[in-house]
Amino acid sequence: MYFPSWLSQLYRGLSRPIRRTTQPIWGSLYRNLVQSSQRRIPEFSSFVVRTNTCGELRSSHLGQEVTLCGWIQYRRQNTFLVLRDFDGLVQVIIPQDESAASVKKILCEAPVESVVQVSGTVISRPAGQENPKMPTGEIEIKVKTAELLNACKKLPFEIKDFVKKTEALRLQYRYLDLRSFQMQYNLRLRSQMVMKMREYLCNLHGFVDIETPTLFKRTPGGAKEFLVPSREPGKFYSLPQSPQQFKQLLMVGGLDRYFQVARCYRDEGSRPDRQPEFTQIDIEMSFVDQTGIQSLIEGLLQYAWPNDKDPVVIPFPTMTFAEALATYGTDKPDTRFGMKIIDISDMFRNTEIGFLQDALSKPHGTVKAICIPEGAKYLKRKDIESIRKFAADHLNQCSLLGKLRLECADLLETRGVVLRDPTLFSFLWVVDFPLFLPKEENPRELESAHHPFTAPHPSDIHLLYTEPKKARSQHYDLVLNGNEIGGGSIRIHNAELQHYILATLLKEDVKMLSHLLQALDYGAPPHGGIALGLDRLICLVTGSPSIRDVIAFPKSFRGHDLMSNTPDCVPPEELKPYHIRVSGPTDSKAERAH
Repeated sequence: MYFPSWLSQLYRGLSRPIRRTTQPIWGSLYRNLVQSSQRRIPEFSSFVVRTNTCGELRSSHLGQEVTLCGWIQYRRQNTFLVLRDFDGLVQVIIPQDESAASVKKILCEAPVESVVQVSGTVISRPAGQENPKMPTGEIEIKVKTAELLNACKKLPFEIKDFVKKTEALRLQYRYLDLRSFQMQYNLRLRSQMVMKMREYLCNLHGFVDIETPTLFKRTPGGAKEFLVPSREPGKFYSLPQSPQQFKQLLMVGGLDRYFQVARCYRDEGSRPDRQPEFTQIDIEMSFVDQTGIQSLIEGLLQYAWPNDKDPVVIPFPTMTFAEALATYGTDKPDTRFGMKIIDISDMFRNTEIGFLQDALSKPHGTVKAICIPEGAKYLKRKDIESIRKFAADHLNQCSLLGKLRLECADLLETRGVVLRDPTLFSFLWVVDFPLFLPKEENPRELESAHHPFTAPHPSDIHLLYTEPKKARSQHYDLVLNGNEIGGGSIRIHNAELQHYILATLLKEDVKMLSHLLQALDYGAPPHGGIALGLDRLICLVTGSPSIRDVIAFPKSFRGHDLMSNTPDCVPPEELKPYHIRVSGPTDSKAERAH
């Protein structure tokens, strides 16, 4: 039987000796995840009709009478089948004698992926028929009784990881896709890491797990929010893009250390790497500085990190925003490989090459280059043309060199050069971001680079009143392998400063935030925090190609639930209490006609 090589590696990597046994106990998929993260083995068969899980049986169980429940994974020549549950696989021998004809009929006629319950005896496999690729490969079950719990209709695809399926089909039949080993691994690892994070924060460091409201009001600035109608005419709730204001108010309320696995929402339209609803590990602390937050997060990730991965080494390196842009052309650099951007302006000060002279004659004009190791060896003429076209297509973007660096890395890796080791996890703190950026639609006006509650750098407070564009912030991002997995800041805890930034610099309506400004006037402590993007983090840890592979029921890249056909229409009579009328395309044409 085929057994995925990655799963075999998982077994080897996650298994650990438990208690004081002379040999390690090699568990199945979920069992090893649990054993690797905690000493006590949970009772997987408590409160249910089975006596054991499919994945836990070993030679030490020989002679025991067991009852198993699971799905028929595979059947061969009506002589044996493989039974699967969340914990693993076990081989079941189909009885051939006349006295067990009813049992044979059930097990031979039930379609693959049907749910069955079997009872029998654990026996050794015949010599030479052991399967070292299966943790249960030394034993099999001699069945005495069997019950068909639910037959399975013809499947839209096979429940096997190596069978290729379109993502649309996987999302349409998500409940079937969840049966795969990879999805089981991803979701159970996610659960284990979150549990370890709770333990670290709440049990070891005194954080309080607090739920904050989902129905809130619109927040100025930031991402676009989903609106929820109320029964009051013209009044709407907003689904929060983060619990930002609430966690700051909790600090004003003296809770001191807040933590939440928070559901957040952003109406960002069609973006392949985002979800309209996502999960953050949300954290806020009183009386803390940037260094304290960074140390907390480093310890948190080190504590919660899976044991089948290389240990997390702390402290993480730190790089300023300016250094990241100058060296890597992006504020979220992938530091697993070199190919840094180099300033070679001095070499061309006296050049006669026209376009270089033109570049250097401009204010802050520079000439920069990327050295591609052995590029002449691996890159072909068509690759060079591809790079030139890529540069031309992205010419007006300041991040051009950063994108070119990644594009060159992609080309080299297609030629077999390993630049970005998938088993390496390269963390990096990026700090000293600008406090403000020019608005795209009106560069003369400012918008917050992070959010309007971010405190300015202590050395740059005076710039707020003279040259606010030059002010740095106390904002910090955590980057992993070129992906932003977390962001936070020290907050403004002075009401006067917060009012000045909102009203004078950002020209926001302060009435929308009157509750927060008022709270800051009532003895707000200095505070700061961070939010880790749980979906992105787990995606990187598991090596999944998309964050949709680490979410149980994700939306498509267009924001649709293909399984339930969501979003859906609502009858007009159900909209009346909310004082809403939907204008369709025909309504718009009729209005224009009049």
